[in-house]
Amino acid sequence: MDNELLEKAQAIISDRRHKALSENEMRINEINQRIPQIKEINDTLFNTGRDLIRLISEAKGSDVSAKVEEIKRNNLGAQAMARQLLTANGYPEDYLDIHYTCKKCNDTGYCRYSFCDCLRKVIGKLSADELNREAQLELSSFDTFRLSYYHGDDYYTMERIYNYTRRYAEQFTPNSESILMFGKTGLGKTHLSLAIANAVLQKGYSVIYDSVINLLRIVENEHFSRDHSSEMIDMLMNTELLIMDDLGTEYVSTFYSSTVYNIINTRLNRRKPTIISTNLDFKGISGRYDERVVSRLTSTYTCLEFVGDDVRLQMKLNNSANK
Repeated sequence: MDNELLEKAQAIISDRRHKALSENEMRINEINQRIPQIKEINDTLFNTGRDLIRLISEAKGSDVSAKVEEIKRNNLGAQAMARQLLTANGYPEDYLDIHYTCKKCNDTGYCRYSFCDCLRKVIGKLSADELNREAQLELSSFDTFRLSYYHGDDYYTMERIYNYTRRYAEQFTPNSESILMFGKTGLGKTHLSLAIANAVLQKGYSVIYDSVINLLRIVENEHFSRDHSSEMIDMLMNTELLIMDDLGTEYVSTFYSSTVYNIINTRLNRRKPTIISTNLDFKGISGRYDERVVSRLTSTYTCLEFVGDDVRLQMKLNNSANK
């Protein structure tokens, strides 16, 4: 694992913890001013805690269990009273609790001396952001997609696809369905997949976006390197949304074909959404990939066929005419 990414992730988790503690301190000060009875209860709880420590240290082998249980009962009663006062004054009963982002590790990043899932998630997002740096995701959005380039029945087909992909991005969760976008070049597949990536990233999810050939080359280089690294393939399997552009442009090889199948199959088994775009039609996909890949794409992915005339060519002609 990249030490620089780990340090950045740890800093993010640490900032979350400091923020949670700071906000808790502000809420305590607020309640102390507005509901003095609760401050008195908390002061009593603090003092009984010190009494408990002193009682245990001075016990010298004598049985203090009865006194300890009595103190515990009194403390629980005092805590219940404080919560009742909070709700009576219009506050949630857990208002004075520390609200950590991750309740599993209390924003430390570690559970039983190993990385917590929240830390792994931050590392994954940072890694994906690093990978996406060259993708220029911000250049494509749903607002810049123009349906005016489509005509007749093609317009209504593309309108349905546009509405579907926009709704998909707005309602995205890590368990959303997978999508296959197919059709001739220049019909908006890349634009809408980038728009989805941009929207999902803004919601705070980890996204990896790149062409199939670029991703496979990185996986190949790591696999056959001296270290036999699996960092990239692990990222592809675990990112919350994987978008692979231009399926079918990669070289034909046993390693690439098996890797494509492995990515598709593993992410389906883990219920992680994948978006794949290709210029191939179903016949072209069937002719290039084995039936396992074809079966998973056609039976488990939502298939969106892009139609119309090459938008990029239309835009080029319009720009030339306007000069």
